[in-house]
Amino acid sequence: MSEEARRNETNTESRIDYGIIFCVLMLAIIGLGSIYVAASHDTSGTSVVSQIVSQLVWYIIGTIAIIIIMQFDSEQLWKIAPIAYWGGLLLLALVLIFYSRSYYVQTGARSWFAIGPLTFQPSEVMKPAFILMLARQVSEHNRDYPIHNARSGWILIGKLILWTLPVAVLLRLQNDFGTMLVFFAITGGVALVAGITWKILVPAFSAIAVIGGTALTLVISTGGRKILESLGFQSYQFSRVDTWLHPSSEVSNEGYQLWQSMKAIGSGGIFGTGFNVSHVYVPVRESDMVFSVVGENFGFIGGCILILLYFLLIYQMIRVTFDTKNVFYAYISTGVIMMILFHVFENIGMSIGLLPLTGIPLPFVSQGGSALIGNLIGIGLIMSMRYHYRSYMFSRNENFK
Repeated sequence: MSEEARRNETNTESRIDYGIIFCVLMLAIIGLGSIYVAASHDTSGTSVVSQIVSQLVWYIIGTIAIIIIMQFDSEQLWKIAPIAYWGGLLLLALVLIFYSRSYYVQTGARSWFAIGPLTFQPSEVMKPAFILMLARQVSEHNRDYPIHNARSGWILIGKLILWTLPVAVLLRLQNDFGTMLVFFAITGGVALVAGITWKILVPAFSAIAVIGGTALTLVISTGGRKILESLGFQSYQFSRVDTWLHPSSEVSNEGYQLWQSMKAIGSGGIFGTGFNVSHVYVPVRESDMVFSVVGENFGFIGGCILILLYFLLIYQMIRVTFDTKNVFYAYISTGVIMMILFHVFENIGMSIGLLPLTGIPLPFVSQGGSALIGNLIGIGLIMSMRYHYRSYMFSRNENFK
């Protein structure tokens, strides 16, 4: 091998962030192991092999997506952002017409396409498209308004609302409140780092807290529920709040799922019962309640290791952001980090009874192809930063030789 070829090979390897790959790989291994345990103790008769193979196929598809996305630099991602956003909105609108009837009966949400045995949730791939669009809009705004004051801050908030509102409306029509919260979290995270003055942010987030407290007050009162029902809220959403507030008083349907999850995690103790040793049945634990598998089999220690892996992944993504020193990349990174953090916080929180059930999966661990692809696309965007930044630095250094 020639010196130039060897140098190019070394350059390519240095452009790949193996720290991020390690974290995602470890989470994938935990996910496959958890799905195996859940499927082994499932009473629905679904084949263990078929569930594992299905998840492996989605991992492979997601890996291919990462490799493809890594080829796009910041200029190309900038151009793709509006195409991805409007294409995602189109899919969110189409699913309202061509939604899976069987999934609607099971979940009450019109969120899935179904082609034979294959199902797909367009809102999951809309998340990275939405992140790209917000990052582009904030970058453009800060270029046009280099001085951050109250006026520019309110204008930017208006722009963020305008780009978020169509997504929120379509998700509301799908009855997918949990996914809507993820988009709100992404918008809030981007707003925090967008340069908006704290004189606006503090009152804005205070108002959001007041609205949230008011909504909770309405939910737990009979008169308040009538008001919310007139606004389109469904009975199953009230049921989830009741289950959250009183998990031991209602042990049927969703209450049963939460109660069993808490029992499984509690039975794991400090060190767990051991791999594939399950004494507590938890419905649908391979997806929404996958953390109960980790808690039961590997106990408090296993749960802490899982959470530590997520924090390590977040750290790696933040490090890449600081290294690249690109504002467009910084907003993309913030959106991806908020997306993953909210998923982790909500999924683990609902599994242990701290938060209401929302059906949000645990990133890279829960079974489900759409969510996995969406999260891996987010990872691809982060890895693209490192890949092209190091390529640029290498070529710049070569020019000085």
